[in-house]
Amino acid sequence: MDKLLVLKKSELFSSLDDKELRMVETMTEPLQVAVGAPVCKQGKREDKIYIVEDGSMAIVLEVGPLSHRQVQAACTFETFGWSAMVEPYICTASVTANVTSRLLALKADSLRELCQSQPDIGCKIYQAIARVVAKRLREAYVQLLGVTEEDANQ
Repeated sequence: MDKLLVLKKSELFSSLDDKELRMVETMTEPLQVAVGAPVCKQGKREDKIYIVEDGSMAIVLEVGPLSHRQVQAACTFETFGWSAMVEPYICTASVTANVTSRLLALKADSLRELCQSQPDIGCKIYQAIARVVAKRLREAYVQLLGVTEEDANQ
């Protein structure tokens, strides 16, 4: 799939116009990961942020040396690795491929530089990151409490 189209459909960059998307596109690198392949490691510094072009990635919480639990998934056009954009740049969970998946990887330092040099773009991107984090937090609350999304919104 065309990188520009993936960016345009992604939850992270959908609010950018074509000119802004082309700036971001120059920072992307396509990546294919096999089933079970690790991409991010909980507790480690992350230097890339990812968009799932096609596939499904398991977001896994490591609660002990032998206990790993998939708590969420990132699917087509969704983002993971947002920790690379927020200090201290440490992954809050591990991420592995549920199925063979195609990703777009973006170097976080280049994206942060763009956000600083182009505040209008930076504002849009960081608002989108906040939406991603809020969505994941809401999903975690729903999962933790064992209620449906509809129940949680009442």
